[in-house]
Amino acid sequence: MDQFDDKALLERILKENLITPYFQPIYDLTNGLIYGHEALSRGPKNSRLFTPDALFSLALSEGKLHQLEILCRKHALSRFAHLSLEGRLFLNVSASLLASPDHQSGMTLAILQNLALDLKNIVIELSEQHPYDHNGLPRTSVDHYREMGFQVAIDDLGVGYSGLQLWSELQPDIVKIDKHFIQGIDKDDIKREFVRSILTISQRLNCSLIAEGIETQQELDQLIEIGITLGQGYFLGRPTEHPAFTTHPYLEKQAKRRAQFQANHTETVQTLCRYTPTLPSSSVLNEASLCFKQHPDLIDIPILENNRPIGVIRRHQLHELFSTPYGRALYENKPVTHLLCSDVLIVESNVSLSSVSTLVTNQEADTLNNEIIVVRKSEFIGVGHLRDLLKHITELKIQNATYSNPLTLLPGNVPIHKEVSRRLLANEDFHVAYFDLNDFKPFNDFFGYSKGDAIIQLVGSLIKNSVSSNNFIGHIGGDDFVVIFGDKDWRPQCQNVLKEFEREVRAFYPEDTLKEGGVWTKNRQGDTLFHPILSLAIGVVHTNLLQCKNHHQVAELAAQAKKFAKQKGGNHLFLQSEQTNNTITSS
Repeated sequence: MDQFDDKALLERILKENLITPYFQPIYDLTNGLIYGHEALSRGPKNSRLFTPDALFSLALSEGKLHQLEILCRKHALSRFAHLSLEGRLFLNVSASLLASPDHQSGMTLAILQNLALDLKNIVIELSEQHPYDHNGLPRTSVDHYREMGFQVAIDDLGVGYSGLQLWSELQPDIVKIDKHFIQGIDKDDIKREFVRSILTISQRLNCSLIAEGIETQQELDQLIEIGITLGQGYFLGRPTEHPAFTTHPYLEKQAKRRAQFQANHTETVQTLCRYTPTLPSSSVLNEASLCFKQHPDLIDIPILENNRPIGVIRRHQLHELFSTPYGRALYENKPVTHLLCSDVLIVESNVSLSSVSTLVTNQEADTLNNEIIVVRKSEFIGVGHLRDLLKHITELKIQNATYSNPLTLLPGNVPIHKEVSRRLLANEDFHVAYFDLNDFKPFNDFFGYSKGDAIIQLVGSLIKNSVSSNNFIGHIGGDDFVVIFGDKDWRPQCQNVLKEFEREVRAFYPEDTLKEGGVWTKNRQGDTLFHPILSLAIGVVHTNLLQCKNHHQVAELAAQAKKFAKQKGGNHLFLQSEQTNNTITSS
């Protein structure tokens, strides 16, 4: 098909509405739920104008861009409503469209009303790749859509040189980071620092941030670690004509694992509780004044109604009121509710410190409170203070950093021992699986520590992917990992790790080495030895059958089981029980 035919096809597309909307999911990375969908339009299948680049480039050169955009917008909205898709709909729009005679003011609102769509769920996405003119149109575009109630997003931040200036001028609700800064972010320090800086700016400006172009699990894990909470890309879901996206299984599993780890390893807000005098809501302000005199260090007094906190009286506010002319005489017999501050943080005693920290930081700066009122089933039990919360959080971070493996960020020996001891004490029925690589040292010596580290990270990643979230994963060190299984179906989870490792490890070898089946190296004595392709050994013990008394016994038996698995060679799973020894291969 030549250029003339392309132009004719474009005319047909516009005249006969030959546009098909595709949708790509945008996920909440913290829990795996759908945040929204980006609408992406396609031309006729099996034509040169099927892809958006070809279609929109030709429309731009032919002066038909705005006409095409309006057509795509109508189809996307109609299809979004027909499919009843979850979350927000992101629509790509050229800022200069407002100046076009093709654009009719209020057109989008009319379509939304006709389709019974809520405009609060529609996000207008302005791309930095689009040519903005210099007549104030970008700001006009944002104001135009905002006045109608739409949210506005900047797409492809970082593609051009004006990104930060554009962000400053437009003050969008949402910013999308261009895929250039996402691809390979797990291996690039500069890209990580760039994204961290953008995240800091977005938090200061109360602006949501979406990472585009996530194509690998490693990129996703790195973004989650940095603190990015929204993302899209081929790893999460490709654009499709018939979307049926639900909760993302990997993100959901990681969220459950984080929640489980917090439940097992974090303190609750009850640890912050201190005794604090309280007053019933029937008290008068003079009683509050006397209470402050009796307790010079008291900053505020919780006010209770049927033993439930309804707010606080703050020392400085009462002092200001009584220090005015005739203040005490006028107000001392007024009820404490006259000066009640209800903007206090009230949390249940079983809430983790990390969750409380999030609640505190999400408060507005001008209403940030020093006190944290702690309740049990809504009834007052004490007060915690921001200073104590910060101290505990810092100590927990230091402890987690100390006990986590720096290469995989998985819990190390101390948390592993604690978890085994906890389950033994609770008389739980569980299995312990010990993972270890065969011939890892020769591989590390031959290919270098960088590839060795990558192999260790691969094993950690495969275990995290294959093992369900209610089980405990630990990294002893080097190439040794432990999983504490409460699941009855631990065996297929282990077998899946073996299967995936056998497949993915081949990518770490050159083709000639794969053909030979391994590498030749010299040992310390100068002897030349052959070492096959890396394989994984898993030794498993069933603690209840073996009647283990403490974590030392469990560790010793798991090490023995691993030793038997390694003796078999290749990718093997070995179960040691009181009655029988079973060996299962990955094939």
